[in-house]
Amino acid sequence: MSALLSVQDLSVHFPVMQGALRRREVARVKAVDGVSFDVAAGEVVGLVGESGCGKSTTGRAIMQLQRPTAGRVMLGGVDLTALSPAELGPQRRRMAMVFQDPFGSLNPRMTVGDIIAEPLRSFGLLRDRAAIERRVADLMERCGLDPRYRARHPHAFSGGQRQRIGIARALAGEPDLLVCDEPVSALDVSIQAQILNLLKDLQRDLGLACVFIAHDLAAVRHLCDRVVVMYLGRVAEVAPAADLFARPQHPYTRALLSAVPVPDPAIARPDGTQAARTVLRGEVPSPLNPPPGCAFHPRCPALQAGAASGLPCASRRPMLAGGEMQHQTACWLVNPPET
Repeated sequence: MSALLSVQDLSVHFPVMQGALRRREVARVKAVDGVSFDVAAGEVVGLVGESGCGKSTTGRAIMQLQRPTAGRVMLGGVDLTALSPAELGPQRRRMAMVFQDPFGSLNPRMTVGDIIAEPLRSFGLLRDRAAIERRVADLMERCGLDPRYRARHPHAFSGGQRQRIGIARALAGEPDLLVCDEPVSALDVSIQAQILNLLKDLQRDLGLACVFIAHDLAAVRHLCDRVVVMYLGRVAEVAPAADLFARPQHPYTRALLSAVPVPDPAIARPDGTQAARTVLRGEVPSPLNPPPGCAFHPRCPALQAGAASGLPCASRRPMLAGGEMQHQTACWLVNPPET
C-alpha cells in the first residue's frame, strides 16, 4: 500500500543560546532525532511514548507548524519541507490538526459557526453564504453538535463540546490527513470515550489518514492500525497495533505496556497468572545531552540484568530492523549486530 504521508529521517533541534549582547549557540536540544515512518491513505498510526519523547514536536513538524532541522515530510509525493511559505499555503488544505487544549485552540471572540467556517473561506472552498451555513450545519451535526447553537461563543460549551468544535473545524477543509495531538487528555474520563468513538467513526466514514499522538495506550489500542513507539526523540519500535500489544519486543515498549492499568491484574493473562510489572529505574536523559549508543540503555532492565552482555548498547545506535509482519525494533537485544 502506497504511503500518503512519509516522514523520512526527521529531526527537530532547538538551539540553546547564551549571552546578553552577543548571543551565541552553545548547545542543541534534540527534541526529534532521525524519526522515520509512513502513513497509508485511510490508516491510523499512533505515536506513543513518555512526556518529552518528541511525539508532539513530530506532529507539529508534520504540519509544518515547526520547521524541521533536517529530514523530509512527504505528503502525497510533495516534500513539504522544501516549500516556501507561499508554496506551502495550498498544501495546508490537505492536512488538519486537532489540538490537545479544546479551549485554547478556539478563538474566544468568534462564534462557533465562524470558527468552523474559517477554513471554508480561507481555502476558497465556498463563497456563497447560504452554502457555507449549510456546510457548517452539516459539520456540526456530523460531530454531534446542535446547529442551532452556531451563534454562541466557545465559552458557552463544555470541554467535550469544544473538542467537537475543533474536530468540525479540522474537517471543514476536507483534508486527507488528520493529526490529533492528545485530543482527549484534557477531557473528563467520562467524555474521552465519546470523542475517541467520534474520531473512529469519522476516520472510517471519510477514509482519513490519521496520526494519533497519545500517551494513553488503551486509546491507541482502540483507534490505531499501527503504532510508533518513541523514546527520547527516536523511534524504538514500529508494529501493527495488535502485534505490538501481543508481542512487544523493545524493553521500553514492554515497560510502557506493563504500566497500563487493568481492571483485575489477576486475570490480565488468559492463564490467570498476574502479568509482571516492569519498573524503570532512573530518569529520562536530557535531550540536550542524550546518551551515546541506544538512548534507552541507561534505563534498560535487560542491560541492568546482564542479558545484554557483549552487545554495543552503550556505544552504537541501533537502527530499526526486523520486518516480520511489518514489526521493526531498534534494539541490539532483538537484532544483534552481525559483527
